[in-house]
Amino acid sequence: MKKNLKVLFLAVFVAAASCSFTTKEFNDPDKDKLLIDLITYVLQKGHYNPADMDDAFSEGVYEDFIKGLDPIKRYFLASDIAEFSKYKTEIDDQIKNKDLTFFNVVYQRFTQRMNDAKGMYDVVLNEPFNYNDNEVINVDYDKLNYAKSTKELKERWRWQLKFSTISSYYDLVEEKSKSEERKREAASKGEDYTPSDNENMTLVQLEEKARTATKTSLKEYFEFTDDLERKDYFAVFLTTIVEEFDPHTNYFAPPDRDRFDLRMSGKLEGIGARLQKKNDYINVVEVISGGPAWRGEHIAVGDVILKVKQADEKEPVSIVGMRIDDAVKLIKGPKGTQVTLTVKRVDGTIEEEIITRDVVELEETYAKSTVIEKEDRKFGLINLPQFYFDMENYKERNAASDVRKEIERLKEEGMEGLVLDLRDNGGGSLKTAVDIGGLFIKNGPMVQVASGGGKKDVLSDDNKEVVWDGPLVILVNELSASASEILAAAMQDYKRAIIIGSEQTYGKGTVQNLIDLNQWLRNTDMGDMGALKLTTQKFYRVNGGSTQLEGVKSDVVMPDRYSYIDIGERDYDNPLPYDKIEPAKYDVWDGYIDFEETINKSKARMAKSAQLAMIEQNARWIKTKRDEMDVNLNIDAYTAEIKKRKEETKRFDAIDEYDNKLSYKSLPYEVELMRQDTTLREKRKRWHKSLAKDIYVEEAVHVLEDLKLNNIRKGKMANIKN
Repeated sequence: MKKNLKVLFLAVFVAAASCSFTTKEFNDPDKDKLLIDLITYVLQKGHYNPADMDDAFSEGVYEDFIKGLDPIKRYFLASDIAEFSKYKTEIDDQIKNKDLTFFNVVYQRFTQRMNDAKGMYDVVLNEPFNYNDNEVINVDYDKLNYAKSTKELKERWRWQLKFSTISSYYDLVEEKSKSEERKREAASKGEDYTPSDNENMTLVQLEEKARTATKTSLKEYFEFTDDLERKDYFAVFLTTIVEEFDPHTNYFAPPDRDRFDLRMSGKLEGIGARLQKKNDYINVVEVISGGPAWRGEHIAVGDVILKVKQADEKEPVSIVGMRIDDAVKLIKGPKGTQVTLTVKRVDGTIEEEIITRDVVELEETYAKSTVIEKEDRKFGLINLPQFYFDMENYKERNAASDVRKEIERLKEEGMEGLVLDLRDNGGGSLKTAVDIGGLFIKNGPMVQVASGGGKKDVLSDDNKEVVWDGPLVILVNELSASASEILAAAMQDYKRAIIIGSEQTYGKGTVQNLIDLNQWLRNTDMGDMGALKLTTQKFYRVNGGSTQLEGVKSDVVMPDRYSYIDIGERDYDNPLPYDKIEPAKYDVWDGYIDFEETINKSKARMAKSAQLAMIEQNARWIKTKRDEMDVNLNIDAYTAEIKKRKEETKRFDAIDEYDNKLSYKSLPYEVELMRQDTTLREKRKRWHKSLAKDIYVEEAVHVLEDLKLNNIRKGKMANIKN
């Protein structure tokens, strides 16, 4: 596959060189025009499925660029949009002609409206908000019309600022209301109690303090934007253009490329989460295994970070509306320092989380295993957080060799069936996924990789050794992506494993490569051009179906909290489509005699499970709450809604109190390590406690019990008890 990529990039390089992207022959001195020309050329030549740059493409760039600049419609007026609309179908032609009229017009108007807004927010926040008024704000900004006048826009700012402030005001009032309770608690313990400054304030003073906090956040936000230059906004425009090809094709301006390179090196200090901005809100899209947020279970995918407070600050800073890079700067920090995040959970509740920043613990990203004991039977479980490998030396350490070791160790303990847990595994090395699949079958194709121009490679396991030939279950969820989907799909196609989990996995079936744009230029004095992350290939299962969009559909579907939340490739704009190619030649594994019967038994159990019924209800409730777009700006109604939501969440507490009645035991080699390493002992204790509440693991064990091996094929009696 690497050889094919080199051929592809060499071909593009030769073609680009023949077009002579040089300052000597490219007479236009404007760097922006050169970038437009260079990027669109590389996209058309190197992208797996280059988009047609037509009127529909133009409309996509138009809508996304304006929305990217003003997602909650607090800057542009309806008259601005009417003026911009004449370019809606002209942007494709402008790009081809290196004409930047659309960008220049929108950029200039946006900077003007930003300056106007500075005066608006200051005036609005100088006056107290009346939280007794029965006002409601609708936060479905996509359906919101642009303001028709400056007066209407100012009123919109008032509503938005009141919405931003009411949560701070609520927190302050709650702190004051609990003052008497804290006094009584201190008195019962014979302790002195000193009220906080907030508890001594009147409601009028608390309202002013909340307003001041919002004003400070807006002031800092506009200070951030004042530092931005035209080139920063042009980079946004370029990103908008390239993302019309697909959501994983991105332009990195020089500083962004440096940050990307640093992130890929894996030694960033912070909280250990990947964030994404959507409609002015900073969303958690990945929690890094081994990071401090993961270790402390502070945040989860789908959470929204509203505010950030440093250890030496009294008041938090709102990051709503802030650029993603600037928000990340506030959240990141040196190892050992603390940051307090105000987090809106997927169910709508708002909580504060204190996180001690740290580096990602690499050991926690590696495979780990446990013995599951059920009465007199033993099963094995291997948790694989990602498909890792040593970039310098693949043989040094990788996910496949580690999984192999864990299987051998579990076999020594007498395991009768294996659970491979790929939940939340976002992928990684494709080679390790192929090699892991080879541990369970004799040999054969694992994945098909298609490149532009119709070229196809079949990646196979050529090692005839089977490390585990017993019953196998793979656990997945909506966050199992990329290499996880390749492995799960292969084992499903071979009928080697039963897949248990969400209705479908993430659905990312594409491959990206980072291309330094400077390599295409010669004799240029225009400086660093940045880089392009380009989609160059697509994954296909051995049965010919793509994992793109559809992911892997579980054999046994079990609901979870993400069942109705928009998480996955299909929820991005402009994803590449699902399609099929010719199947590879492979033989279905004939090691089971009751494969379909076992699946049907599992489905029947799931239909009767009270625990799963509650999880399903919780998932639907979360979806309902996330779809509620009307927010009360009356403090009594706002407080009542929060109280109601907290009461409603209590009925789902039983989900976390579940006991699957299984026992978990570390392997002997880890037990020895834990004699010296108390930290490792605590981590495994926490992991086993979590597994004990896991109904998905419980069902996996039931399935392993039901699976019966084909004794004739094995050539010996299977030691499986009925």
